[in-house]
Amino acid sequence: MIGKILGTIFGFMFGRIPGAILGFIVGHMFDKGYSQDFNQMGGFSGFFTSQDDFKKQAIFFHALFSVMGHIAKADGKVSDIEIKMASSLMDQMGLEGDTRKEAQQAFRDGKEADFALKDIILELKESCHGRRDILQVFLEILIQAAYVDGRLDKAEQKVLETAALHLGFKQNELLYLLSVYEAEIRFRQRGGQRSGQSSHRTHQGSQSTYSTQQSLNDAYQILGVSESDDDKAVKKAYRKLMSENHPDKLVSKGLPKQALEIAKNKAQDIQAAYEMIKEKRGMR
Repeated sequence: MIGKILGTIFGFMFGRIPGAILGFIVGHMFDKGYSQDFNQMGGFSGFFTSQDDFKKQAIFFHALFSVMGHIAKADGKVSDIEIKMASSLMDQMGLEGDTRKEAQQAFRDGKEADFALKDIILELKESCHGRRDILQVFLEILIQAAYVDGRLDKAEQKVLETAALHLGFKQNELLYLLSVYEAEIRFRQRGGQRSGQSSHRTHQGSQSTYSTQQSLNDAYQILGVSESDDDKAVKKAYRKLMSENHPDKLVSKGLPKQALEIAKNKAQDIQAAYEMIKEKRGMR
């Protein structure tokens, strides 16, 4: 009970941060761990010391879903698939009850004409202390949301450009991330065909050859290397990307655990791309 009361109080204290999201996190932590903190760390000292992480998570969620709503509305109309995508993301993150309602409200807030995109992004950036790896995961989720209907219109790209700018990414860096995500989409589709229905194998040989070569090209794109690079460069790029995108490492740097599934998908794409290149080159 006391956890719920404190959760409500913290919700008011932190201004724009959604009360229910923060209250859920703080209240749960308090009810589960306050007694131990009180005995081992001197009452509220341990409790408040660890609250910074929970505040950051609340800011992350609120920024994520509100900016997703802003992107969805950018082309003038929010489609059913964009709503389903947001709902699916909430499912992946385990947001339920009042917490889920706050995430849904954040999505609706983002659709408003007076939505303060810059302020929301800068608040997130400050809470993450400008950590580029965490901010890049955030940006990559936004890119995924923008592409959910299979295309990226100019209005949606403009929102991404504004968000990327305030997150600290240059335009060419955003364009690179967009190209990588497009490669990931094609690569996954190709992977599904290879392990899926036999009817796809009835296509003409030239189309099959092109598709296989395209998959290999996309694999190189995902790793950020080219076919002309030697094996050493490929391995180095792979290890660097896996280190940067390792889920546990991202969580230790501040990524909310609820966003782990997104990070895992990225790591799986990198792994699959590397395995394809290894097989093609005969690497060990």
